[in-house]
Amino acid sequence: MTDVDVLFVGYADDRVAGTVSCIRDGELVVIVDPGMVPDRSVILDPLRALGVEAADVTDVILSHHHPDHTMNVALFGNARVHDTWAIYKGDSWTDRPADGAELSPNISLKATPGHTAQDITTLVRTDSDLVALTHLWWDESSETDPLAEDEDALQAGRAQILQVASLIIPGHGAPFVPIPPHTRSGPL
Repeated sequence: MTDVDVLFVGYADDRVAGTVSCIRDGELVVIVDPGMVPDRSVILDPLRALGVEAADVTDVILSHHHPDHTMNVALFGNARVHDTWAIYKGDSWTDRPADGAELSPNISLKATPGHTAQDITTLVRTDSDLVALTHLWWDESSETDPLAEDEDALQAGRAQILQVASLIIPGHGAPFVPIPPHTRSGPL
């Protein structure tokens, strides 16, 4: 069974914090975007409540390289770190494109540029959902990205994710069920 838990719901207003999530799939324990938060305990305490210690984390995925999504990566010193270019562990750097990379049969990465040219989305198949952990949305209400390097690419990525995801965990907000593309009344 594959589980996805949000450890901390992020925000972007007068302060900024990224949404931090945990994926458990067999022996894999994956943290997505351990970035800026008010205190490290808001990541570590909910993780412990799941029965997981920081040393148990096997992998960390960075959606992109902004500090609000990377600041606390060092909490997980035993983990492999995945980004758009490579996998890092200790002093090992293994080049590989993220697009299409699989951490397991249930966890894969997809290149979704827009916010930055290097953005990736984590796709997770659970028993009931296909979850997209992504910065294509800041939160459920974000129609555009005011800081997007390429708004057209971002909108194209959204359209692709909306075709497959039944649950979206955005970069700075709570999980939401997407409105199917054919029922949307405005732009993607």
